[in-house]
Amino acid sequence: MTSASVMLIEFLENHSDEFLHNWRKSVVISDNDLYKEEVLNNGVKMFQLVKRAIETPLSEEEITYLAYKTALERVNANVNISEFVYNVNVGKSIIIKWVSNSGIELRELQPIIEEINALFDRFSYLAVRKYTEIKEQQLQEKELYIDQTHKERLTILGQMSSSFVHEFRNPLTSIIGFTKLLQNGYPDLPYLDIMQHELEQLNYRISQFLHVSRKDLIESTREEIILTEHLEETIEFLYPSLLDGDVSIDFQCDADIKVLGNRDELRQVFLNLIMNSIDALQEVEGQRQITVSCEEEAGKTNLQISNNGPRIKEETIEAIFEPFYTTKDLGTGIGLYICKKLIEKHGGEIRCQSNDEWTTFTIGIPVESNIVI
Repeated sequence: MTSASVMLIEFLENHSDEFLHNWRKSVVISDNDLYKEEVLNNGVKMFQLVKRAIETPLSEEEITYLAYKTALERVNANVNISEFVYNVNVGKSIIIKWVSNSGIELRELQPIIEEINALFDRFSYLAVRKYTEIKEQQLQEKELYIDQTHKERLTILGQMSSSFVHEFRNPLTSIIGFTKLLQNGYPDLPYLDIMQHELEQLNYRISQFLHVSRKDLIESTREEIILTEHLEETIEFLYPSLLDGDVSIDFQCDADIKVLGNRDELRQVFLNLIMNSIDALQEVEGQRQITVSCEEEAGKTNLQISNNGPRIKEETIEAIFEPFYTTKDLGTGIGLYICKKLIEKHGGEIRCQSNDEWTTFTIGIPVESNIVI
C-alpha cells in the first residue's frame, strides 16, 4: 500500500461523518420506499468498500454481494431503478470531490480515483443487471400465471357451456320445430320468418359455445360440398342481417368448385366471417360492401371474404384468432377462434390482411381435405 493510500484512508476516516451527512442530504428516497433505512446503510457499506479498495483490490464476490442485496431491495421496494442509479452517482461524485480535496498530489491520486470510478461502475452494472433479471423473472412468472388462469377459464367455460347447452337446447329445438309447423300451417302469418331467423341465430351462438367447451372439436362426418351452393345458402340465410345493416354483397365463385368437409362446420365459419363483416361495416359511413370470391388453385380451394370496413391494426391481426380476444363491447371473443380451429380441422388455414381500403379473410382448404374425424 502506498503512502498516498495510507494518507487518503486516514483522511476519509476522519471525515466520514461529513461525507455521509452530505450524501444523505443529496440522495433521493421515495416516501413509500420500504427500505429507506437500508438505502442509508448500503451507502455506509459502499463507503467502507471504497476505503478497502484503496487499501487492496476487492474480490468480485465482495462487490457482487452488496450489488445483489441492493438490487433485491429495490425490486421489493417497487421503486424505479433510476433512483438507485442517481444515488450511486451522487455518492461517487461526493467521494471523488473529497478525495480531490485531500491535499494529496493529483499525480498520486489519479490511479486511486480511477479505481474508485471502476468500483462504482462495476457495482452499478451488477446491481442493475440483477434488478433486470429479477424483474424479467417476475414478468415470466406473471405471464405463466395468466396462461394458467386462462386455461382455468377455458375449463370453467367448458363446464358452464356444457350445462347451458343441455338445459337450453332441448326447449330451443322444440320452439324451432313448432315455428316450422306454424309456417307450414299458416304461411301468411306475419313475423314467423323473423322468429325463425332469430331462433336459428340463437342456435348458432349456442353451437359456438358447444365447440369451445370441448377440448377437442366434436366428431363430424364429411361429404362432398358444392361451395357455391353452400355459400349462396349462407348468404340467403343472412339476408335480413345484410338488409338491416345496409350492406351490399358481391358474390363471385365458380359453380363447379367443390370441397370435402363437414357442411355444418363450414357453414358456421362462413356465417361468423360474414356476420363479423356486417358488424364492422356499421362503423362506416357511405357504401358498405362485402365481397365473397373463391377459386381453385394447386389442389387447394381459396375463399376470400372481404369488407371495406375499418382497418385492423397490424399488431392486432394475430390476436384476433385467440380465444376471448374481442374489440366488440358485447363480444365473446370466441368466434374467430372457433373459425380457426374448424378450418385447421379440415387441414386448411385462415389468415387476415387489412389496409385502409379492405379487410380480407382468406381461407385455404385442400380439395382432398384431411378432415379429422
